[in-house]
Amino acid sequence: MTINIEYEANKKLNFDYEALVEKVIVACLYYEACPYEAEVNVLLTNDTEIQLINKEYRDIDKPTDVLSFPSIEFDREGDFSGLEESTVSYFHPETGELILGDIVISVDRAIVQAEEYGHSLEREIAFLTAHSMFHLFGYDHMEDSERIRMEEKQNNVLNQLHILR
Repeated sequence: MTINIEYEANKKLNFDYEALVEKVIVACLYYEACPYEAEVNVLLTNDTEIQLINKEYRDIDKPTDVLSFPSIEFDREGDFSGLEESTVSYFHPETGELILGDIVISVDRAIVQAEEYGHSLEREIAFLTAHSMFHLFGYDHMEDSERIRMEEKQNNVLNQLHILR
């Protein structure tokens, strides 16, 4: 498994964010029963940088807490069957790992949201990571039923890891 984590935020975190992010990613992969070794890229940045990315890719000129850039277009969310037979190669040519995509988290927003929700910054970073992982698995939250399903999955993973509110 390859988890690339880059830290470009101005504010420093006083906990082992790399271990936390890796633990959440691995737990999400197990929860969804991903049958492959996977590759995920994570960038922890600030509001200014995530706003630029948000503007470029979503045409929304404001900061956000997390952005997800899935590499796979799932026919059905979380359904890994058929990926090897697809005409699109979703696998790294050298490692053979499934390339799931990229996660961008604003540390600035995470700090504010942790305070607003009354939980730890570790819990907020873990939540944003889990949330983004389910986007990489093809889940969305445009409809209420989708939102409820996605929230249940995120909460189940965080509860299994004992990362509570």
